[in-house]
Amino acid sequence: MKTLLSLILLFLFCACETPERKSPQSENMKGKFAIAIHGGAGNLVKMKLTPEEEESYKQALDAALNKGSSILANGGTSVEAVEAAITSLEDCPLFNAGKGAVFTHDGHNDLDAAIMNGENLECGAVAGVRRIKNPISLARKVMEKSEFILLQSEGAEEFAKEQGIEWIDTSYFFTQHRWEQLQEAIEDDKTELDHSEKKKASVDKPREEKFGTVGCVALDVHGNIAAGTSTGGLTNKRYGRIGDSPLIGSGTYADNATCAVSCTGKGEDFIRLNVAHDIASMMRYAELDIQSACDSVVMKKLKDIKGRGGCIAIDQQGNIAMPFTTTGMFRGSVGINGEKKIALYEDK
Repeated sequence: MKTLLSLILLFLFCACETPERKSPQSENMKGKFAIAIHGGAGNLVKMKLTPEEEESYKQALDAALNKGSSILANGGTSVEAVEAAITSLEDCPLFNAGKGAVFTHDGHNDLDAAIMNGENLECGAVAGVRRIKNPISLARKVMEKSEFILLQSEGAEEFAKEQGIEWIDTSYFFTQHRWEQLQEAIEDDKTELDHSEKKKASVDKPREEKFGTVGCVALDVHGNIAAGTSTGGLTNKRYGRIGDSPLIGSGTYADNATCAVSCTGKGEDFIRLNVAHDIASMMRYAELDIQSACDSVVMKKLKDIKGRGGCIAIDQQGNIAMPFTTTGMFRGSVGINGEKKIALYEDK
């Protein structure tokens, strides 16, 4: 009898401790949605973008936002919107994901991606794939069609074939700009965070310094949130290095009970702090709002270890936070009021 009573008390305790992930939307939230995207953070001032280049980035961000928000406006799920927005960014050579991915030391494009559904904590990720046009779509397949969460390289591509995802020739990912970055990084004998300023760079043509991961977080009209992230990693990376993007809790996380987060920056720092999950934990246990939670983790903890980068985050009420420790982060959002915002630097 004593044992039975203990089991009942344990069950009640666990039930109380388990957060409600799918709460009914309040009346003022019914039919509303929101979405945010990022295209990388870094010292954007040193990129010295021309007005035409700035406009190209803004148009690419706008196109991704339109794809994601259109799905949400028509009643689609947050997972569908996240995949669509990131696919748009993967197809654009301006960003370090998909078509615009950087090269590894041995001249390959190793791609990572992850996606997570805040409604049920289902998630999927891939790392080091080379023949998949849109890694975020393969990550979703892993989430929905696999018993596993993270698949890598050849195994992930074998799974892709089984799921009917077409392989493409690796030449698709070649861009001259990224190839030249690799040669410069090899010459300097260092690993680059997508773009880094070269010590020997001329005044007229300084090296870029941007962390080019792309990501998306979204809230759908059903009240569910999701997050996704995709990247080509580091220029000149070796030894099968994997960053934070495909690691659930580090670079990507979503839980209806708290928030959805996608990160961009130096992956090792985000892994050390488990940034995405830590933001959710600050909301759950410290009862912080989403902006305060993001600031606590990104603007304090990340800064304390001299970490560089940022994140985008959204909660179930459509509140959006986009903090970053660098001089800029390519970002955009559509709020629950329908207002669209696109920005590159700290102040605009």
